Order: sequence, then structure tokens, then C-alpha cells
Amino acid sequence: MSNLFSVEMILVTVLGYPLSYIEFFGTVLYLASVYLVAKRHVLTWPVGIVSVLLFMVLFYQIRLYSAAAEQMVYLAACTYGWWYWAQSGIQAGRVEGVGFSPVPTLLKWLGVIVVLSAALGLVMTRVHEWAPTLFPEAAAFPLIDAATTVTSLVAMWLMARKRTESWVLWIAVDVVSIWLYFVKGVAFVSLLYVVLLGLATLGLLAWLKAGRPSHRLTSEYVS
Repeated sequence: MSNLFSVEMILVTVLGYPLSYIEFFGTVLYLASVYLVAKRHVLTWPVGIVSVLLFMVLFYQIRLYSAAAEQMVYLAACTYGWWYWAQSGIQAGRVEGVGFSPVPTLLKWLGVIVVLSAALGLVMTRVHEWAPTLFPEAAAFPLIDAATTVTSLVAMWLMARKRTESWVLWIAVDVVSIWLYFVKGVAFVSLLYVVLLGLATLGLLAWLKAGRPSHRLTSEYVS
């Protein structure tokens, strides 16, 4: 049974591409969670937790260490998001009260992304030297992987806090990830990010529409 979690355990070959069980189910559940969050449905979080666990194992196996570590934070964020959304304004499964953060808050998060991306990227360029047992090979694309990781984490936090700008960050991550995962040979995940780019665009439009009556925010929504 444990072999099902190996990237070498192939479910099906599609047009010459070997698709593993873990890549397939992680991808399908992740797509489901993004669809649900675009609909502002609270079930996005439990579905997301399962996909996060699957991708954590997958990314570790293909040496995208930042992305693997990222999933552990996603796990905490999904748990928090599930709790936070359940506490506030849910009608027929949909959360209410989405909107943009004030400009100073947006600039603060931009600074966080830049600083933490640089710091994590530098760590990941040397992590195989510091912990060769845990990381036997050098990280692939450590700076790019770090930047997408940090940006995704910030986007996840802002999404859990019902901030519309989270979708803008997801769109940026999706564009870079399409290229990154294709180069790393996980074409199905790369294709996933093509779909995610479309869903993120639709999600942004949906949250813009949902938040239009209440764009003027109170301190309750300032992260």
C-alpha cells in the first residue's frame, strides 16, 4: 500500500507520459479545492488538506524541497482557514465578507515576499551541504522554487483571511509554476497549473463581484 505514495507507482500512461497515483489524486483534489474556494465554499479546506499531504510527499521525491516544506505550512493554513471561515458569515456553505486589504497592508506583504524569498532561496542553495542525509541532492531551481513557495504561503494566508488580493498572487505563482513543473518533468502538475491559472482568474472575478458592496474594510479584516 505504501508504494501508492511513490512517484514511481504509475496509474496510467497518457500520450507517453507516466502518471503516478500520487500525482493524479493530488492534482484532482487540489483542483477541487480551488474550485470550492472560488465559490467561497467552506469545504475547500478539508479537501485541500488531503491534497496538501499528497503533494508534500510528491515534491520531496522530485527534490523541490521548498515546495515540499511549503505543504507543511499549507496544512496549518488549511486548518486555520477551515476554523476561521466556519466562525464567520457562512450562508449555504459560502463565506461572506471578502474584500481587498488597505494599500499599506498590501505593501507590507509585498516586502515580506521579497525578503523571505531571498532568504529561503539562499538557504535552499546550500541545504544539501548542511543536511546531506535528509537532502542527498542539490535543490532544483532553489531561488525560483523559494519565490513561488513564499508567494503561495502569503496567498494562502490572505485567502484564509478572505482577502481578494490573494487571487492576484495565485495568478503570478501559476504562471511561473507552469514552466517550473514542465521543466522538472511532472507535466501533469504543469498542466494542473494551466487549469489553476484559469480558475484563479475566475476566482478573482468572482471575489471582486462578491466583495463589491463592502470594499471599505474595517480593522477586522486587516492582516
